[in-house]
Amino acid sequence: MIDVARVLIDSPLPQLDRLFDYALPEALREAAVPGVRVKVPLRSAGRTVEGWVIERAEVEPGGRPLSEVTAVVSAVPILPDALYRLARRVADRAAGSASDILRLAVPKRMVRAEKAWLAADPPEAPTVDPDAATRARATVDVYPGLADAIRAGERLAVDAPPHPAPGQLRGAWADLLAALATLVLDSGRSALVVVPDHRDQSQILDALAGLVPAEAIVRDDARRSGPERFATYLRLLASAPCIVVGNRSTVYAPAHDVGAVLLWDDGDPLLAEPLSPGVHARDAALVRQEEEQSALLFAGHTRTTDVERLVQVGWVREVPAQRRASPRVVLSATHEAEHRGARVPSAAFGAAREALRHGPVLVQVARPGYSPVLICAECRHPARCRHCSGPLRARRPGATPDCGWCGRSAPNWTCANCQGTRFRMASSGSERTADELGRAFPGIRVIVADGDHPVASVDARPALVIATRGAEPPADGGYRAVILLDGDKMLMAEQLRIGESCLRWWSNAAALAAPGAPVHLVGVTGPVARALATWTQAAYARAELADRAPLLMPPTVRVVAVEGAPASVDRALAELREAVPDLGPMNVLGPVPTDDGARALVRIDYAHGRTVAEQLRASVVADAVRGRRRGPGPRTTLRVRLDVPELDL
Repeated sequence: MIDVARVLIDSPLPQLDRLFDYALPEALREAAVPGVRVKVPLRSAGRTVEGWVIERAEVEPGGRPLSEVTAVVSAVPILPDALYRLARRVADRAAGSASDILRLAVPKRMVRAEKAWLAADPPEAPTVDPDAATRARATVDVYPGLADAIRAGERLAVDAPPHPAPGQLRGAWADLLAALATLVLDSGRSALVVVPDHRDQSQILDALAGLVPAEAIVRDDARRSGPERFATYLRLLASAPCIVVGNRSTVYAPAHDVGAVLLWDDGDPLLAEPLSPGVHARDAALVRQEEEQSALLFAGHTRTTDVERLVQVGWVREVPAQRRASPRVVLSATHEAEHRGARVPSAAFGAAREALRHGPVLVQVARPGYSPVLICAECRHPARCRHCSGPLRARRPGATPDCGWCGRSAPNWTCANCQGTRFRMASSGSERTADELGRAFPGIRVIVADGDHPVASVDARPALVIATRGAEPPADGGYRAVILLDGDKMLMAEQLRIGESCLRWWSNAAALAAPGAPVHLVGVTGPVARALATWTQAAYARAELADRAPLLMPPTVRVVAVEGAPASVDRALAELREAVPDLGPMNVLGPVPTDDGARALVRIDYAHGRTVAEQLRASVVADAVRGRRRGPGPRTTLRVRLDVPELDL
């Protein structure tokens, strides 16, 4: 018998996404335990690569001798078996490689951090103060049965309270998630809190600071240095429970005995992983819950159609609040006596003027900058760059326009349609809106909050805060009024989920208003406006699902993108039709030519997800092997992505 290590090679090549047997030399048998990183030879390439020891076994000698493990990179087993199983299941569901998932979950090794961790004493189990546990339980009891459901390991959906936390610079939603995490920690288990960005993370950390000891909180995000990230990862491997707060990759955190995964605002695109295989944090959390039987909570000010579909099929249970709360939303329209082009109707203007007597007012706009869109003053055609045909913009009044794509300035611009030389500003960004409202409200300070001007928070003094969607800072005591501008322009984006996205942007901004403060949605009517005014986002999601079902649009179906050389795409589609005979002509769109080959979209039922993923993964591996045999040139031409985040039809 030969003592072997079964190794998962850390490689993006699809044909290497399986376990390989390597013989263990006598000197490495003690150190090469499951979970350690090793170096092994890759016989076909004639080089050494790194990989993970997944398991040990004894096998009979074969006709061909096995290659031996070259070295053990570190004797510390940092890949738990549970994390490998999770990565394997997530990758299989997305027709991807387990090593790609592990690359997101396990940070790069840092020797000094590892030595410090080995020399330090293991962390002790934290203790939650009884008074803090009582306060946390009172916060959670606003949702009857929620604490018991979390303790029982259920899958849940909650509409978060849409108002700021009293006396705090954070939302009440952060207090709710922090209270739930505290109760999970008090039961002796770990909790994962997954949020889209660092601003949400800061609010959660602020809420937790008054409930649990500092050593029980583990911050997990990519903004820290490499040694800090690796030290944090090593802390998670300890047997002491903790609360992990981080971004999308936190859903894979190998914390001890996870009792609940709390996911905030799953509709935020930041939770969609752009790297291969492109698994959304929501889908990874669902796989993890099924694997570990821990609780899973989806919380937000709105309900995505993805979560609502799970509620409709009974996979996720909705937990309503004891008393329904909602902001005071006003649908503001231009009156007949006003100019039809008035950007701020008199009702919203009057509400802002009254609110500025007591505190800050939030004005949400669609885009940053001064004037993001310029048009010809003669024929009204969009002003385009002569070099790349990108849109021209103005950074300030009287400035030479420049291109939003290539950045070139256009000092002697002429219209391609009418040869006109004058342009006009067709839109107002955050800076131009600040100028206009600053003149309308003299003596009031104006604060611009966007990507170029980040603002962490606003005090309670009167101020006009002009913010782009998603960049709105919290205000001390909440905003005394919220004005939502450019809603009609936001809805004009050519995206399948634009109504859903707009409702999320507006709802998150409305939740920043002080209790009883007016929220004016300007110039928007229809189902999205009604859902915001009545605060019935879940009903809007149900209506969206009903509209998309007959059209076979996600999330009522799963959508797969198959791209590559035309011959490879055709071959993969033919093999897929043989494996899934139920695929009809309406399920496959394309293939159509692209710049680098061809692309096809396949719409599949969720019941066929596993079969389709396995078959397409087999096609990717077969295409990669054929490419290797062809010799020099691109070898892997077929690319597959399941659950495309935004369809480009």
